[in-house]
Amino acid sequence: MKAPRLIYLILSLGCACLLGFGYYLQFVKGLGPCPLCILQRVAYLAIIIIAFVGLIHGPKITGIRIYSGLISLAALTGASIAGRQVWLQHLPADKVPECGPGLEYMLEVFSFGETIAKVFTGSGECAEVAWSFLTLSIAEWSLVCFIALTCLSLLHVFRGKINDWL
Repeated sequence: MKAPRLIYLILSLGCACLLGFGYYLQFVKGLGPCPLCILQRVAYLAIIIIAFVGLIHGPKITGIRIYSGLISLAALTGASIAGRQVWLQHLPADKVPECGPGLEYMLEVFSFGETIAKVFTGSGECAEVAWSFLTLSIAEWSLVCFIALTCLSLLHVFRGKINDWL
């Protein structure tokens, strides 16, 4: 397997494992996702789809730049969402916004744009830390993973540029 395809395989399988663990926490452990968690899942799904298409395509340098750029964009979007949630989790208790309605309700009642705006403001449920591992919450681990995914995809782009220069 050529290096670009291997990178895309690693990215797609890694994100699939992260999503799988999120669904395990939801359906086996009973931890319901907050709206920001759902948006992070969408970012992971976008990375899976882009990386899988890259895996199938097996691109050359221009394609690598496009796919890796799109993956970086999705990962940075996910990192900003996770960063927002981490910020909410570290607010003092009296500064945490009140819990809002669920995402399904908001999608039924509000337009898509209004729903996204309300979700990004966060709510009290997004500030709860229901699970942690090695002192990091799910949102903090997600932020670390999104940063790692961004770095990996950017290294993939620069690796291609370095090969052009040699």
